[in-house]
Amino acid sequence: MYPETFEGFAVTDTSKWSTVSKIDFKPKPFEEYDVDIRILACGVCGSDVHTVKGGWSQPMLPVIPGHEIIGEVIKVGDKVSTVKVGDRVGVGAQIYSCLDCETCKEDHENYCPKRVSTYNSLYADGSMAYGGYSSHIRAHEYFVFPIPDGLKTEDAAPMLCAGITTYAPLVENGCGPGKKVGIVGIGGLGHFAIMFAKALGAEVYTFSRTSKKAEDAKKLGSDYYIATYEEKDWAEKYAKKLDLIVSCGNSAQNFDLAGYLSCLRVHGKMISVGLPEEPFTVSAMPFMRGGVFFGSSHLGNRPQMLEMLKLAAEKNLTAWTERLPISESGIKEALERCHAGDVRYRFVLTGYDKFTA
Repeated sequence: MYPETFEGFAVTDTSKWSTVSKIDFKPKPFEEYDVDIRILACGVCGSDVHTVKGGWSQPMLPVIPGHEIIGEVIKVGDKVSTVKVGDRVGVGAQIYSCLDCETCKEDHENYCPKRVSTYNSLYADGSMAYGGYSSHIRAHEYFVFPIPDGLKTEDAAPMLCAGITTYAPLVENGCGPGKKVGIVGIGGLGHFAIMFAKALGAEVYTFSRTSKKAEDAKKLGSDYYIATYEEKDWAEKYAKKLDLIVSCGNSAQNFDLAGYLSCLRVHGKMISVGLPEEPFTVSAMPFMRGGVFFGSSHLGNRPQMLEMLKLAAEKNLTAWTERLPISESGIKEALERCHAGDVRYRFVLTGYDKFTA
């Protein structure tokens, strides 16, 4: 029988943010461009932790996190043309936009004023969006992406958020042969940034606070490694050297923004994709010394997602993952260890066949 309701693991209290319980929920009304997906695996993102802890703002409880989803299509609307029943597909951190405004028509649907996030977000009709710690998900076809045969489900799931979040700013800001690109931080985001920067042909410089991840950075493709807490005068050594820096850090504490900006060539760019809960602090002077730019990037658009998945399959790029079962205990461990930074470098929840719906 086709399920009228879905099941998911929800956080109901931000003071007990790693404790989940199984609930039934009704998805948004099914429409002609919608796709229903039986979930097979879901990555655990740092955003999940920020959300359930109330670190960015108070979530709309109960909240079911998860936006690195891969599953099997089980139902399509009458006007769906991009996927069919039985296809293996992915859903990332965005599940809807109007697709009609100027922003959307310029392939910037990830910045649409009417965008709906995959979870902890409301549709225009008031329906709540619930995420991938669930048996199923319902999504507009534009935000459902075919997964190439060359990518394994568990290895590819984190690409649906962490992957596209780092791939998009790289390609949008000229990463490629002949470019020198810096990556700040090696974690769920940073390890993807290193892989993609190298796959796109750049010379890669990885910055981390200590030397403990130097070997990992090398295996991921980094050409140079800079331990900023251990190397004296690192900012002077790499001054005016880099064309682009992508910052993947999850904390702004003791973050030497002025030092990183000094490593940029004239008119170079630093793009932040990490979202620390605390603000960056910097004066105007470091910007003036090199005419440099500091900005940010949010997810990526559909063409970039499809390009990224194709590149990953062609280059045999996969996330570095640890797998945990989709269960109360598995989710608790994933959220708590993710909060502590105790993962190399992404958790993926598996065993979705245990759902009864």
